Amino acid sequence: MVRILMEPLSRALVVESPHPTLDEHLAKVGIKATRLDSVPNEAALIDALNRTRAQVLFKRSRVPVTRNLIESCPDLLVVQLCCIGDDSVDKVACAERGVLVFNDPVSNARSVVELVMAHLIALSRRLYETDVAMSENRWEKNATGRYELRGKELGFVGLGNIGRQVARVAEAFGMGVRFYDTRHVAQEIGQEMGWTKCDSLEELFRGSDMVTVHTSAKDFRGRDNEGLLDNVLGQLGADLSSNSPRLFLNLARGNAHNTQPLLDAVLNGAIRRAAVDVYPSEPRPGQTDWRNPYADEFRVVCTPHIGAATQEAQPRIARRVAQTIADFSLVGAVRDCVYGPRAKLHLGDAVRGHTVLCVVHSDKRGTKKAVDDAIYEAGASNLGSTHRDFDIGVAYEACVIDKPLSENALKSLVARAAELAGDLGAIRAIRQVSVSEGRV
Repeated sequence: MVRILMEPLSRALVVESPHPTLDEHLAKVGIKATRLDSVPNEAALIDALNRTRAQVLFKRSRVPVTRNLIESCPDLLVVQLCCIGDDSVDKVACAERGVLVFNDPVSNARSVVELVMAHLIALSRRLYETDVAMSENRWEKNATGRYELRGKELGFVGLGNIGRQVARVAEAFGMGVRFYDTRHVAQEIGQEMGWTKCDSLEELFRGSDMVTVHTSAKDFRGRDNEGLLDNVLGQLGADLSSNSPRLFLNLARGNAHNTQPLLDAVLNGAIRRAAVDVYPSEPRPGQTDWRNPYADEFRVVCTPHIGAATQEAQPRIARRVAQTIADFSLVGAVRDCVYGPRAKLHLGDAVRGHTVLCVVHSDKRGTKKAVDDAIYEAGASNLGSTHRDFDIGVAYEACVIDKPLSENALKSLVARAAELAGDLGAIRAIRQVSVSEGRV
C-alpha cells in the first residue's frame, strides 16, 4: 500500500533515550513525540508505532529496525538515527516500502575525536597501567614502553568525517597521517590534505606506528566489514623499528575485527597496547550476564561504547536530527540520508507560498515521467524540482507546484507510474505540503 500524506509530519516515537531536548525541538515544528521509557523488543516497538501512528521513529544504535517491523507499520515514513551507524536498520526493506532513513554524521565527531586522542596519549605513556600500579603502592618510574606522539605514523582505517578530524588534530601533535579508504572521494580528500594513501590494509598496518579505526559496519557498496582486520592486526608496525609503539584503537565498529585475533596480536607482541570502545557482541540494556572478552588482558583498555557520550554531544545530536526532520516535514528537504550520504536536496526560497510534492519511488524508467504527467494533468505548473536516484534502488523527488494536487490526482500518479514502469510498487510514498510565505 502506497503511503499518501497531505500534510506535514505530526507524530513521532522516540526510543533509546536521545537527549530530552529533542522533544522540545520537535514540538516547535508541530511534531508530537511519544517516548518509551524502556527499550522495546520488536513486538513492543511495532505495537507502540501502530498505537501512536508514528510517522517518524527516532532511535540510536541498538534497537533493530527489521523488515517485519517496516511491513507491519503502515504509517511509518522515516527512521531517524540519533547516531552515525545505520547497521541496525534493514535499509533494503525500508527503501522498498518508501521509508527514508536519516542519520547524524556530524554531531558526535568532536567527542569521538577527543576520546581517540586521549587514548593515544594514555596508551603511549602507559598511563592506565601506571595508575593501577600506584593504586597498589608500586612506584614504577621508568621510560620503558613510553613514547611521544610527535614523529609517529598514525594509520586510519577509513577517512570519513571523524577520521579526517582526528587526522587534523594528530597533525597538530606532529604525527604523520596514513590512510586506507576504498571510496574515491575520501582518497581525493586525503591526498589533497597531503596525507599518505595506502593501497591495502597490509600496507597501512605494516607502515604505521599506531592505527585507529573509523570505518562503517558495511562498505559503500553494502558489503559487510565483519572481520575486515582479522588478518592484518598481527602486522602492525612490521616494517618499522622494533621500538615502534604499535598501538591499536577501535572506537568505530565492533564487527571490524573479532576478539581473538586482537588478543592474539597483543599476546604475541605485534600490538603492544590497544583500546576498544565497541565489541562484536554488546549487551542489551539491563543485561547482567555480559562478559568483556578482553577483561583478562590489561594491555587492552576497554570502554562501554561511550565515544559520543558527552554532555555536549547529546544535545547537539538532538538539535541536528530535529532540524533534519523539520526541514523534511515542512519543505521536503533531504540531508543525511543513508541511501546517499553526501546528497543534499533542497529547493530553497522557491518553496515560499507554494506546494511541495514529495515522492519516494523506484528508480525504474517511467516513474519520474509519471510525476511530471500528474502535475500537468492536474493543471498545475512545476516551478522547480530536485531529484536523486540512490544506489539502493529507490529515488526521491521534490517538486514545487503552484497549486496542490487532489488525492485522486495522487492516486492516478501511483497507477500511471505502475503502468509506465511495469511495477506495482513504482511509487512507494507521497507527501504534499503547503509552505507559508515565511518558511524557508
